[in-house]
Amino acid sequence: MFRESPIIRWRNYSDRYKLRGYKCTKCSATYFEYKGMCPCGNLDFTEIDFSGRGKIAAFTQIHGGPEAFENKTPYCVAVIDLVEGARIEAQVMDCKYEDLKIGTEVEAVFRKFYSSGEKGVIHYGTKFVPKF
Repeated sequence: MFRESPIIRWRNYSDRYKLRGYKCTKCSATYFEYKGMCPCGNLDFTEIDFSGRGKIAAFTQIHGGPEAFENKTPYCVAVIDLVEGARIEAQVMDCKYEDLKIGTEVEAVFRKFYSSGEKGVIHYGTKFVPKF
């Protein structure tokens, strides 16, 4: 019997590798995560794909990360205001901490997060890089 590869199944879940969010149909506010109800009182949302462009609103450098990331420290994490209005927390890479500033423009990239298990299954996701 043919069994589909877990990697192929994972790649078919577009929510895992696209920067998707929600937009209120009444006030047009955007959210990275589904809210259920908008502060304007509306319950209806449409799903949207974000452009992946934004600016750093806050940032820090991590020196003691979780087990899967402990060999990657130090690394930078930022709160990013996407151009569509939503706010997201993500890792910022390919730069030095000293070069980051509030207001730095960034763009989303699809990169490896970590490998897990005996077979080294690779986990991918969205990170951001500065546009210097």
